[in-house]
Amino acid sequence: MTKAESKYFNTAAQMDEAFLSLLEKKDFEYITVKEICQKAGVNRSTFYLHYETIGDLLSECISRANEEFMSCFSMTAENFACGISDTPTEELFLITPQYLLPYLSFIRANKTLFKVTLSKPGIMGADKTYDKIFSRILNPILERYGVPVSERQYMLSFYVEGSMGIVKHWLSRDCEESDEDIADIMMKVIRK
Repeated sequence: MTKAESKYFNTAAQMDEAFLSLLEKKDFEYITVKEICQKAGVNRSTFYLHYETIGDLLSECISRANEEFMSCFSMTAENFACGISDTPTEELFLITPQYLLPYLSFIRANKTLFKVTLSKPGIMGADKTYDKIFSRILNPILERYGVPVSERQYMLSFYVEGSMGIVKHWLSRDCEESDEDIADIMMKVIRK
């Protein structure tokens, strides 16, 4: 990476950080480019060099968070998805400490972003993320268990909404309980 590229990415990171800091204090709709620039210590022209809109900045924050999240796991999503057909059904569960603890740790480290994601899933693109999870991971698992296609979306809704309900409550308590305690609760609620 050249010095210019490094500076470009550092400036983008400053704006990401400023934006997330502002999200802690006010709703997305009320954040202005001027506030982001002041908080990041950059000019408006620098903002527009990187983004067309605040929505673009938000998209970048989500993409960065998704990349960081996937790096928490030893196996890539593609490798996991490919392995679904070869994994014995008794081992085909995502509600295990192996998957939950990195997820919960990531949520704790990115509380602000997740609070916004849960309060405004449409703005944050959460629906697209859930669609990917469903098509690449959950649908093939449900297929392996012989669950009829007509029932799969209902099951996905149950698991996602239930899991997100626990996470949302945990976030409302500022992640007071340990990651292990929340993982244990989730595993008790969602039995194999």
